[in-house]
Amino acid sequence: MQRIIYFLTRNKDFILFISLLSICLSINLNYNEYNKSKLLNSSNSFFSSMYNTKLTISKYFNLEYQNRLLTEENRKLRYQIYNSVDSLKYKSELEKISYDVTSASVIKNSYSYSNNFITIDVGKKDSIEVDNGVISSKGVVGIIDKTSLNYSRIISILNTNFLLNAKLKKSGYFGVLSWDGTNINRVQLKDIPKQANVVIGDTIVTGGNSLIFPKGILIGYVDSFKLDNSENYLELEINLATDMANIENLYVLNNNNIKEINSLDE
Repeated sequence: MQRIIYFLTRNKDFILFISLLSICLSINLNYNEYNKSKLLNSSNSFFSSMYNTKLTISKYFNLEYQNRLLTEENRKLRYQIYNSVDSLKYKSELEKISYDVTSASVIKNSYSYSNNFITIDVGKKDSIEVDNGVISSKGVVGIIDKTSLNYSRIISILNTNFLLNAKLKKSGYFGVLSWDGTNINRVQLKDIPKQANVVIGDTIVTGGNSLIFPKGILIGYVDSFKLDNSENYLELEINLATDMANIENLYVLNNNNIKEINSLDE
């Protein structure tokens, strides 16, 4: 009790000031509608601003979680697409080709060298194997060439050693896709017969003959073409559908039947 009395005595001037200020504000607000309205509006504006700030912060920290949900949803959709009845190839009623789809995030990505590689955060523990195909939400990215327990390396489509069976979606003519090491937005498709009716803007997709990728995965679009030195085949410049300098979420495709099919050639 003595401490309370001492505190009040020592701070009596300040307490008196606060009391008088409170009384004045109360009288002013109660008997002046304009000031009362201004205060209420200011309060509403302040709390609305605080709420919006809180909402923005919550959304920011929730982005990663929502991104994971979206990636997983895309993985499931791709699994259904690549294993639907319409997309399966049959040798007999017992031999159908199906693909497992595993989502992955990019850890490291190179695209400024002649031989580029991408590292992702899934490996042997996730059933990732060498020669698994890798795609983005827009198209082909590369093929797994090394795996560890938790990580894998992809030989990028922007690698001069990368070769892939590809075709014109419209006409079905096949060729060999590779990269000449110059433009990171373009790859080359060679050995297309000159009788193919190629048009600028034609869609280029995977041929499916390698069994690494399902048939019909988007690669890019024809930008230009010319006859090769033999004048029997066309060389096509292809604009990639995937921006290889800006990739984050990828999908690894594992052909469940490739080992059995390949064993027939041994």
